[in-house]
Amino acid sequence: MFLSVFELFKVGIGPSSSHTMGPMVAGARFLAALGSLPFRPAGVRVRLHGSLAFTGVGHATDRAAILGLAGFTPEGYDAAAAEAALAAVRAARRIVPPGLPPLAFDPARDLLFDYGPPLPGHANGMVIEALDAQGDVIFAETYYSIGGGFVLTAAEQAAAQGGRTPPSPAVPFPFRNAAEMLAMARASGLGVAAMKRANECALRSPAEVEAGLARLWSVMSACIDRGLAAEGILPGGLNVRRRARAIHQKLLAERGLNLTPPHTANDWMAVYAMAVNEENAAGGQVVTAPTNGAAGVVPAVIRYWLDHVPGASPARVGDFLLAAAAIGGLCKHNASISGAECGCQAEVGSAAAMAAAGLAEVMGGSPAQVENAAEIALEHHLGMTCDPVKGLVQVPCIERNGLGAIKAVAAASLALRGDGEHLVSLDACIETMRQTGADMHAKYKETSLGGLAVNVPNC
Repeated sequence: MFLSVFELFKVGIGPSSSHTMGPMVAGARFLAALGSLPFRPAGVRVRLHGSLAFTGVGHATDRAAILGLAGFTPEGYDAAAAEAALAAVRAARRIVPPGLPPLAFDPARDLLFDYGPPLPGHANGMVIEALDAQGDVIFAETYYSIGGGFVLTAAEQAAAQGGRTPPSPAVPFPFRNAAEMLAMARASGLGVAAMKRANECALRSPAEVEAGLARLWSVMSACIDRGLAAEGILPGGLNVRRRARAIHQKLLAERGLNLTPPHTANDWMAVYAMAVNEENAAGGQVVTAPTNGAAGVVPAVIRYWLDHVPGASPARVGDFLLAAAAIGGLCKHNASISGAECGCQAEVGSAAAMAAAGLAEVMGGSPAQVENAAEIALEHHLGMTCDPVKGLVQVPCIERNGLGAIKAVAAASLALRGDGEHLVSLDACIETMRQTGADMHAKYKETSLGGLAVNVPNC
């Protein structure tokens, strides 16, 4: 099993990788399919199902679906151009996709929210239909947004669920679980990041790998900086006030004062994560890590390490990201990184495990200690539900990223104090997450039908 670091960490837009980026990607895929048809449709219709319907407006799923059909992509997103395109669609009631004739599309009529049972392949399902001049369906495709911006057609999802996925590319260390990862590390004498780098370099040049890793950290770091500088109220109607800037200013003012308590270190970790997730909630540019809803944990721990830990070096950020991606790939392959599938344990829990592994790696941890760090972080997120108030990635998501970063640092520190030997393996923990997600009631999995979402006023 191979999942590239550049698939797990993707530059995109907020507020959700599965509910915003995914539907936009699905729209782009549908356009590509239309371009290969021998006929030209006259119109298009979108049906959102499951979690995409229940929290679609709060996650900007409706906007993303339209923009995807208009030719926008998450990685090339231009906010001003997107607003202009949305206004044009609403005014003209048609979409003008690049390279195709205009398609009739009235958002009030042709963007449908189906609140019935979810589609069979995944909780995040959508159907896009091409229509003839009479309004009859002449071509349709079902897409599943499976978390982290990954999108599969119904056929691709059925193949994946049936174990019929396309073969992974040949890489020197094709570990499918943590046990195999540790066995390969022992046999090769390499660390987790080194094995992951060797895998990446089997598919692209070392220079491309390093440039790509540098790009990811550049976007992550810039997102932290924007979040620490911004003020105001987040969109969506909850009137949630941005807090990262005010907290950061207080922390800066307290630097060097003898009265500052040691636990203030937690505030630094949290404020970096909150800065990212406030940017995400505002629809800004973020990096999936492994999702948008959990995008703050990994960059927060990297920034904390760089700015607060003696001996930290920017030259090793790539190793941090590679070790984190190795763990994230195991979570995705053997369980899930989708809140709609396994709750927030799959998002912030996986992110904390990734961040703990990355920190243990760059602080000199052995492969066993890296695995131990990831296990500790994930174990103490097991059972966490996904219950966003009003379907917005704000409450409890923003603070939850801060606490995820704190847990990640604590997990790495505990692992580094030991020798890597421990009772619960990372593989057992990931399997427990999968089973817990399967048993979890749908109302606790990103539908906003349970938990805080129904016990906190929406306005």
